[in-house]
This record gives sequence, C-alpha cells and structure tokens, in this order.
Amino acid sequence: MVSRVIPVDRFDLVIFGGTGDLARRKILPGLYRRFLAGQMPEGSRIIGAARTEMDREAFRNFVAEALDEFVAPGKREAAVVARFLEGLDYVAIDARGEGGWDALAGLMRKDVVRAFYFSVAPALFGDIAERLHQFGIADGDSRIVVEKPFGRDRDSARKLNAVLARHFDETQIYRIDHYLGKETVQNLMAVRFANILFEPLWNAQYVDHVQITVAETVGVGGRGSYYDKSGAMRDMVQNHLMQLLCLIAMEPPNRFEPDAVRDEKLKVIRALDPVAPEHIVRGQYQAGQGQPGYLADAENPASRTESYIALKVQISNWRWKGTPFYLRTGKRLRARASEIAITFKEPPHSIFEQEEGWKENVLVIRLQPNEGINLKVMIKEPGPGGMRLTQVPLDMSFAEALGEEGADIPDAYERLIMDVIRGNQTLFMRGDEVEAAWAWTDPIIAAWEARGDRPKPYDAGTSGPEDALMLLHRDGRRWREIRE
Repeated sequence: MVSRVIPVDRFDLVIFGGTGDLARRKILPGLYRRFLAGQMPEGSRIIGAARTEMDREAFRNFVAEALDEFVAPGKREAAVVARFLEGLDYVAIDARGEGGWDALAGLMRKDVVRAFYFSVAPALFGDIAERLHQFGIADGDSRIVVEKPFGRDRDSARKLNAVLARHFDETQIYRIDHYLGKETVQNLMAVRFANILFEPLWNAQYVDHVQITVAETVGVGGRGSYYDKSGAMRDMVQNHLMQLLCLIAMEPPNRFEPDAVRDEKLKVIRALDPVAPEHIVRGQYQAGQGQPGYLADAENPASRTESYIALKVQISNWRWKGTPFYLRTGKRLRARASEIAITFKEPPHSIFEQEEGWKENVLVIRLQPNEGINLKVMIKEPGPGGMRLTQVPLDMSFAEALGEEGADIPDAYERLIMDVIRGNQTLFMRGDEVEAAWAWTDPIIAAWEARGDRPKPYDAGTSGPEDALMLLHRDGRRWREIRE
C-alpha cells in the first residue's frame, strides 16, 4: 500500500520559542521529515524567533544539530538537509518589548500562508498576539498554534481565550494536543464511522467497560518544578485523556469537518458526571531502580502533587449510561504504553462448557509503542477432544499491515502542523471545549485539596498504587497489564 503525500500551499511559519526544547526535539525535525516527503513545498520558510541573540547561520547550525540528533540517519540526506536549511531564517525578538518586531515584519510575504507557532509559556500568548497585530505581521487569514497548558483552571483558560480573541478569530486559533495527531487516534474514528461492524455495538448495551491507559517509565526530573504545580490531573487527564475519551464516546457527526466533530466532543464533556472521592486514586512514585523518588525530583519534600491518577468516570447520556470508563496515567510505571481497550459484554447465554470461564471480546487500540489495532475473539481450540474454546487476537500492526510505508508513520506534530497550513481545525480543540473540560476537572481538584488528601506511594517500575487495583476489583474487573 502506497501512502499518498499531498503537498500543502507555500507558507511562512514563525516559531516563537524557536530555540526551545520542543522546537529542537519535535517541531523542526518534524518539518524536515515533511520536507523530505515532499509535502512541504520549495519556497516555504521557517523563521525562528526567540530571545537568544544569534544570526541566520547560527540558527541553521542549531537546526542541523537537532536533525542529527532527532532524525534517523537513513532520513538525513545531505542534499535534502542543505535545501531544507536554506529555507530557515531567524529573528531575535523581545516578546514583551519592541525589539525584533520590525525585522520580523520585513520578512513576511503576502502571497503565502502565514502561521505562528507559540512554543512559549502561556503568559506570553497575549503579548505576542498583540504585537503581531500592532506591527502588521498577522492578518485575517493568519493562523496561530498554541501549546498546552491552556490555563490551569477554568478561569485562567477563559482569560487566555479572551486575550487571543481580542486579536484572532476562533477559526484562526489552533490549540494543539499532539495525541490527536497520532495515526491510531484518527483510525479510531475510521474504525467507528467507516465500518458498519462496530458502530451498532458501540453503546452501553454491548460494551461492559472502557479502559484508557497512558503509562510512562520516565519521572519528572528536569521539569519537576513545573510538574509540581500541575500534576497528572492537569498535565494529562484534562487534555490528553479527555480527548481520547471524547473520541470513543461521541456521537457520529453529520459530516467529517471541524465544528461538526468538535460539537460532538463538547456534548460528551458536558455529559460527564461528577467523580466521587472513592472513584479517584492518586499516587506518587518512590525512589527505586537507581532513580530518586518524586519528592526529590520535584525538590519539594512536602509535595501533595500526584504523579499517578486513576479515575472511574460515568457519562450520563443514552448511549453510555451505566458503562464505566476507567482512566489512568502515571510516571515511572512498568512500561511505556498508551492504549484504549473496549471490553464487550459476555453473550447472554453460553452453549459451551468451559473450565476457565468466558473470556471477553476486547478491542484494543494501541497508541504507542507499535501503533495498531487488536481484536480478541473466541475460537475453537485446534485438535480433537471436543469443543474447547480459546481466545486469539486478530492483530493489525500498522507497520506490518501497511508494509514499508506503514513503518514510516508521520509523527503527530508533523501531521498537525500540516493541518494548520491547510486550515483544517478538526484535530484541534475549540475554546468552549477547553473551558468545558476545566469545568469538569476543577471541582475534582478542589475537593481533594480541601480534604488535604495525600497521594498514595507506589514503587517505581510497578503498575501504580495498590488502591488503584481496588478501584476495578470492587466492580469485579481488572486493569489490563501495562506492557510494551
């Protein structure tokens, strides 16, 4: 199967924070890979903008070093790298002052798409947005990309939305969540809405429960001071896991277009029930495996911030009433794995006698690593000796199923940035969606802060706190094993 590469229009992309870690690790290498694939047309330009004083050649050297580190050797063709670097420019800029803005205005062209990536702290969003208009750099067709965290509660998110709305229309604002750029996440929509097989079963009548897991093996070292003000609930659940939940639970939109999809996601968020304290487990990893514990990483021995959280969530609508959604995410767990598992109910009556009991049908969407889809079904065990049943997987790894092209699945940032240039907002969050997510999240956080709850300790390299096991055991269920 050959993957089609559809070039975008020529563009000028300004990356504010162009010398930062995100630009170095993800944005710039991703843009190079799109250039190599032929999707980023010749004549497009990438302009770095940051406080650091450097000239164009120094920025090109900086990017070349980033490509050496974060692009596979087989993809670094010297001639292609040279052509890519020729399209780079740089402006030293003062986000809160006047310095550099005239120079940036002088670089912008009128006959191309203009996009601005705010890879900076949210506190600078308003200053940058204001100066883009003050100096005539942005126009009514320009697009801005803003990174998370988009606020730390509903009030701050509203204020950020208001700041951006003073200078940009909602159709120009792209709130990026890289999880929505993953190939498998988008395939979740294709599996649901492009096949008659699953959609009739995609409801509380047939689905027993849903598990969403995002497990990481790394701790918070290096960003402990930031993370300690955030925690797993704000850092992961309010955005990444919430978006996955919405894609699983939403109703079919009438069209596959940005506002139709986002309208349905918003309905899911507004249908979420409040979460009772007994349906929440928070944890902090302890020292182990030769690594320090959370308190040392955060440099705060009195911290009550969670590095792990598990929740039982209910959706009050006709499709999902009574079907629990179990969400969990954490640092320093057994393996790096992200997956969605939809477990279907048992048949109402089994005609087969089995010693081990029935094993459910489970549809597993793996987000990382080894992106793919796996469906576990019951079949007859081969051989004589009666009708013995066994569970087998119908497994589709994208790398294997799609051949050589499938092995080179674009990174989420690559896909999302190209969508920005196309003007396609389908995979980006709308302002009211963000505020609704915070409106659900805020009371949960406020409740445990008011109670003075302390996170439960858990050993590094495990599946999290023991209390999280009980969250499902009380319902007669088990968490899926965390493994790569």
